[in-house]
Amino acid sequence: MFALRNLILALVSVLDWAITIYIWIVIIRALISWVQPNPYNPIVQFLHAITEPLLAPIRYYLLRYMPVGLDLSPMVLILLLVLIQRFSIPTLMELALRLH
Repeated sequence: MFALRNLILALVSVLDWAITIYIWIVIIRALISWVQPNPYNPIVQFLHAITEPLLAPIRYYLLRYMPVGLDLSPMVLILLLVLIQRFSIPTLMELALRLH
């Protein structure tokens, strides 16, 4: 059972890092959007490709139900990611530590 515990702890660590890195990618995309980036820049294309699948549905619902002049979808996505991170990481760690 110790191998399963160590596997879960390793996966939890990777998940924690992945969520943190994705939060920073969303922040960088939001900051870059303030300065009229070149859409043909590979970095801008990468940021757009990796964040748009999660931002688009959030943006759709925000514009549909709360028509505001600002795009608040990055902030909502970051809040959701932090919520997932703060719930799933401790829960999975507790699960792993209870395995004997």
